[in-house]
Amino acid sequence: MKEKVISEINLDLVFQCNDFSKFSNKLQDTKTKLIFEPIFWENVFLSWINMILKKEDYVLQNFIVEKKSFSLGLQIISKKEITSMNKKWMQKNGPTDVLSFPIISDESLNNLEHIELGDIFISLEIALEQSYEYKHSIYREMLWLASHGFLHLLGWEHNNDLDLENMLNFQEYLITRLD
Repeated sequence: MKEKVISEINLDLVFQCNDFSKFSNKLQDTKTKLIFEPIFWENVFLSWINMILKKEDYVLQNFIVEKKSFSLGLQIISKKEITSMNKKWMQKNGPTDVLSFPIISDESLNNLEHIELGDIFISLEIALEQSYEYKHSIYREMLWLASHGFLHLLGWEHNNDLDLENMLNFQEYLITRLD
């Protein structure tokens, strides 16, 4: 894999998290507590941006490639909230695990130095359920969901099985290189 040389990237992260103290007995270990810390997520997204910008074999939309300053929002919300958002914005009944709302989709924004990518919403309750179902930590599940939402902000879609498989493989690539 060839890597591009890139200069320092800046990230402005708006992070919000509901009060999930009712789950505190399930979220005790040090690593898990990181998912509630804005600096943790800032470092994760910065790492992912750097990884993606360095990869020669990954094609980003042209208006993102040369940017050095990004912002995005991440909110950890309840199952009830994500169910409501899923109905309102996606016209789908029931809860989901992650929703992404990309902002940038137009190459006419080429002249901007700072790119607002959009917002990601993750349901902690659904993430907990899925971590049990897939037999891995809530820490890993939150990274999985955040990476999925993040790739959607960058323009990834999964309209067929091949696209979904490629996206899931790339998520695994991003997550495994964090450690």
